[in-house]
Amino acid sequence: MNELPDEIFRIWIHSFEEDTNGITVYRPVEYEFPRARGRGGLEFRPDGVFIDLEIGPTDASRGINGHWEMEGPGRVRVSFEGNVRPPRILEILQIDAGILKVRQLPASS
Repeated sequence: MNELPDEIFRIWIHSFEEDTNGITVYRPVEYEFPRARGRGGLEFRPDGVFIDLEIGPTDASRGINGHWEMEGPGRVRVSFEGNVRPPRILEILQIDAGILKVRQLPASS
């Protein structure tokens, strides 16, 4: 995978119940999740914008703006405006219209 597939360009919500062995699972925002006290997520946009959705103090999500770029086959480097978070590499293990599975790797600045 040298480019991101079109299916990735949407809002993905963390389906933490499905995480296993360092693999983080996301489902589309429309997915019917079990009840939880807030869920984080992420969004990829075709123009290189990345938004990290974190759980805020009221359990609602809030976005941290960043940027994505291809790091190599199946790997995306994510960095954040104003260095509010360290950069990271997301290794894309599975992507289709219903699921996104990634492994987070450290990235050097």
